Amino acid sequence: MGLIAIALMWLRNLFAVVMLSGAFSLTAAVLYVVFDAVDVAFTEAAVGAGISTVLMLGTLALTTGREKAEPHLVLAPLVIVMITGAALVYATLDMPLYGEASAAIHQHVAPFYIENTKAHTGMPNMVTAVLASYRGYDTLGEVTVIFTAAIGVMALIGRQRRETSGGPDETGPEI
Repeated sequence: MGLIAIALMWLRNLFAVVMLSGAFSLTAAVLYVVFDAVDVAFTEAAVGAGISTVLMLGTLALTTGREKAEPHLVLAPLVIVMITGAALVYATLDMPLYGEASAAIHQHVAPFYIENTKAHTGMPNMVTAVLASYRGYDTLGEVTVIFTAAIGVMALIGRQRRETSGGPDETGPEI
């Protein structure tokens, strides 16, 4: 993922950037599966590698295929990323170790789901009950954000087509 991020930073061909960003999201989805977060992996694959790539390719069809030549600013973004990364690492220092039996989630949340899932949801499968019922509002929120983003992109693309008489430039995207 780090190599893909570095390649994304240096590439000027926008088609390659879109394809690599899709590969980055797909790699993140695989990493989520390895960490047993299959629901997050599914969302990342569908949104990050799926619809985002399709929307970016649609936008790319209406623009040029190469980024305008401007000087690279590497130091300022690198400092911002390093500060953000340090803050995130600092925020996780007091978390329990991965899979630790004495973690709060294993003492309060998991026993609640085990004892009450069948009575609250009527579903015999606890994983399905958690994802579909207990986390239903979370999933609805994610879908709403994706839908709003797609509508926004479509509105912007539609506006550009109405403003230009011939649609995208005659030369088409440089791929």
